[in-house]
Amino acid sequence: MKRDMERKQIEALILKYEKTVYKLAYSYMKNKQDTDDIYQEVFLRFFRKKPEFESEEHEKAWFIRTTINCCKSYYLSGWVKRTMALDEEVHGKEDSYEMEERSELFYAVMELPVKYRTVIHLFYYEGYTVKEIAELTGEKVTTITTRLSRAREQLRQVLDGCQWLDKRKPISDIRKGGVQG
Repeated sequence: MKRDMERKQIEALILKYEKTVYKLAYSYMKNKQDTDDIYQEVFLRFFRKKPEFESEEHEKAWFIRTTINCCKSYYLSGWVKRTMALDEEVHGKEDSYEMEERSELFYAVMELPVKYRTVIHLFYYEGYTVKEIAELTGEKVTTITTRLSRAREQLRQVLDGCQWLDKRKPISDIRKGGVQG
């Protein structure tokens, strides 16, 4: 009985944070295989440590911070430094997150450097404020503001100077409206 209850709590927790963890990991890793590894590692860390949280917001922040840390650790590992990634043509198209997000905007965001992808993802997709992103990433508020600004500018240039990328507009509105000049 107790085990059944615990299993349902685990399933509910995974369902609650799976998209957040997966999308953020994908924005770092840029391929399904490595993203799956990070996704698995984040949830394993949670189940091993079983941290206690003050609030739901604190819980979500833990998952985001842990995902970012796992991605950074992956890139610092000796394995990654000694191996060469296969071309996307060899791997084929990613079939989960990328399929859901096919758009010029998605591909443009994925071409940004990781420091810009991260702030764009947290700001537009997760709805965090600049201050919250700074706390999550351990950066200064001015650094996050600068990164958001530079990321938006790079996206405008890549997407032919489109003016639709508005600071105040949620990414869901941008995606619904498509890429328009």
